[in-house]
Amino acid sequence: MISTQGSPQTRDDAVPTPADAVEVPVAEPTGASVDAATAEKPKGRRRIGVLLVVAVLALLIDLGSKLLVVARLENHAAIKVIGDVLTLQVIRNSGAAFGMGQALTVVFTVIASSVIVVIWRIARKLYSLPWAIALGLLLGGALGNLTDRLFRAPGVFRGHVVDFVSVQYFAVFNLADSAIVCGGILVVLLSFRGSNPDGTVHQEVEKPGKAEKAGKPEQDGKPEQGEK
Repeated sequence: MISTQGSPQTRDDAVPTPADAVEVPVAEPTGASVDAATAEKPKGRRRIGVLLVVAVLALLIDLGSKLLVVARLENHAAIKVIGDVLTLQVIRNSGAAFGMGQALTVVFTVIASSVIVVIWRIARKLYSLPWAIALGLLLGGALGNLTDRLFRAPGVFRGHVVDFVSVQYFAVFNLADSAIVCGGILVVLLSFRGSNPDGTVHQEVEKPGKAEKAGKPEQDGKPEQGEK
């Protein structure tokens, strides 16, 4: 009798057929893996609104202060707030913050515009409240000084920024400069702590050996079975 492969006459019980194949269970992720995956997902809602509110407030305060000091202080004697240490006097600055690079007015205008574009791109994935405040300060300060570059004399992209806060032996600056410095410091602190704009926290990846050791239960000093 001629039998085909897999027929009852020729089938070897030791060799499993597709019907006898045992389904291998798929290992489900451990609790640690689930927690890690959950921690990587941003939580809450996007904070673009907070960023815009902070930026608008910083911009309005900067523009209002400049309009006030230009109208009241320009071409007048400096006002002493704390003796000669802190005074208010109007200075037209063609450079960057604190009077640096006065021959590169157009370059700083382009840099300020680029910073605004970068901040707006980051804002699309912004879920962290502290990051929203920091970026809002940077955006508001950059817009404040950029407004001077665009609309003040001597011309578009070459306008001089109005500075009026003078600190002895330091520099003369404005509130937009202060917002930029505060926002920059906050960004550095958040980055140092491992915080990301999307709300996640960057953590150092543990070494495999260390992770396996941490996952094994302690044996209370007793040798494993089979060991002497």
